Amino acid sequence: MSETGGVREVKSAARTVELLELLAARGDRPARLQELADELEVPRSSMYALLQTLISRGWVRTDVTGSLYGIGIHALLTGTGYLDSDPRVRLVRPYLDEASEALGETIHMARLDGRDVAYLATRESHEYLRTISRVGRRLPAHVGALGKALLAERTDGELPEGPYQALTPNSHTTRAALAADLAGVRARGWSVDREEGVLGIVGFGFALRYDSPAQDAISCSVPVARLSAEHEKRIVAVMREIRSKIEATVPGGAGAVHWRR
Repeated sequence: MSETGGVREVKSAARTVELLELLAARGDRPARLQELADELEVPRSSMYALLQTLISRGWVRTDVTGSLYGIGIHALLTGTGYLDSDPRVRLVRPYLDEASEALGETIHMARLDGRDVAYLATRESHEYLRTISRVGRRLPAHVGALGKALLAERTDGELPEGPYQALTPNSHTTRAALAADLAGVRARGWSVDREEGVLGIVGFGFALRYDSPAQDAISCSVPVARLSAEHEKRIVAVMREIRSKIEATVPGGAGAVHWRR
């Protein structure tokens, strides 16, 4: 049985979390009872009882036939509570607005979570042609500007073994290729994602070094059709300035809670 901090894992709680994460990862693809039971290797009767409990609490929803299951609204309410209670997200939001106003492009803030980054805040582009993004989205760290900016704050020895998932033909799929890219990130001070996560989109990522190693990063995403050499220079200049402003105003007052994640 797995342990955390010397305390045994509560099996029923772990199963509940695994179920919610599975449903969340499916997005707009609802699941059937047998699919969930098979995926989590749980008896069908036990899975049904767990689903009914979570439906009654609003964590899972079902269709009118009672045969399809998806993530419930209480997951959204809890996620919103996380964002509202995080002092660093609150601090960064006005600077995302400032970057958005200055550049007219889509600006993100994300946090490293295992091998992924989770998007915590987004300001959409002012232009009609824009990237597709949403708070709560997860993306493998190795394919995006945000993730690469954060991985570059760590040693290559901490990189997971490959092969890595390829989201586009430009994605890094080997540890050696990713390590070579991260060396360039460290030399420049920011990361570049040239259609590695989404075709047609280039991203520029900047780690926020108020933690060591950095856990959060900001980025600017731009459609290739709008990206010129001059615009790229301006993006980098503005985002570097925004990063400096954020890092200079991190709250350090007495009584502040410093969460592990």
